[in-house]
Amino acid sequence: MSVFTTVLARDLRLALRQSADSLTVIAFFAIATVLFPFGIGPEANILARIAPGVVWVTALLAALLSLDRIFTVDFEDGTLDQLILSGAPLPVVVLAKVTAHWLTTGVPLIIMSPVLAVTLHLPAEGYVPLMLALLLGTPTVSLVGAVGAALVLGTRRGGVLLSLLVLPLYIPVLIFGTAVIEGAITGVPVTPLILAGFAILALTLCPWAASAALRQAAE
Repeated sequence: MSVFTTVLARDLRLALRQSADSLTVIAFFAIATVLFPFGIGPEANILARIAPGVVWVTALLAALLSLDRIFTVDFEDGTLDQLILSGAPLPVVVLAKVTAHWLTTGVPLIIMSPVLAVTLHLPAEGYVPLMLALLLGTPTVSLVGAVGAALVLGTRRGGVLLSLLVLPLYIPVLIFGTAVIEGAITGVPVTPLILAGFAILALTLCPWAASAALRQAAE
């Protein structure tokens, strides 16, 4: 637990010092979402129909912008090597870094989502399910993204490769996250427990997979 809190506190402090990174993610999320009404037109019914999918897709793309920074700084300044040599449990370190990523990326996206949903004329019934779906789905995004970030650590054009690796794995989260919102709007509810199940599965597997990839990258 001390390793977890130490790494988490350190990453949060770094995120505060480099707040421009988090602001970039939020700005991309806002701009990409607001562009849809300009491209599709002001028809409220059409925008309301596509709103759940638009918010989820733009949130996933925004989260991708920050995934490669989960381990890059520690890899470049030698902190990762020190953590491995110190015998610190790497799955705990990964979990702490993923938690910091979610707090600085996932939480702002959740907070911004209802504001941006207004521009897409999302029906009132969809706002609470929207935030709930993002609350349950974004941890999976961070956990799976951490595995991808660890796999491409130290490679050239890692950001492009990372996107190719993780985007297909996000499809189930995207499908069910959108379905939860659409179900609440249409009156055919879809349980958000499916998203919770994805998060639990990712929490069980991803820290260990990312740890193995980090050890390989450090060799």
